[in-house]
Amino acid sequence: MGFEERRKKAIALMEDKGMWRSNYAPPILRLFWKMGGKMPPPPFAPFWLNTLFFAVWFGPLWGISMWFTIWKNQGFSVLFAMFTALFTGLLFGLFMALFHYWRKWANKLPDWKSL
Repeated sequence: MGFEERRKKAIALMEDKGMWRSNYAPPILRLFWKMGGKMPPPPFAPFWLNTLFFAVWFGPLWGISMWFTIWKNQGFSVLFAMFTALFTGLLFGLFMALFHYWRKWANKLPDWKSL
């Protein structure tokens, strides 16, 4: 079974379970899919992949917005801003991965490979 077939089956299964679309297919992931990316929906993705995916986009976006709205005017160094954005991105990614791991367990979803 190909990626697209598995993704459609996974989405149908999560819809049947009553999960919110914003949880199993967040807008950033739908954009990633439209760009040709092949990542399973978060409840089916491995923990490390969820952590990495959510950290990579959140950290830089949050850091840039914080730099231009607050940190630059308060005199923070660029190095401090980059470290804080990296740490915050990793923390966000970790908590999102935990959330989706819990959603998989709570809804008794199968593994991606067994779809």
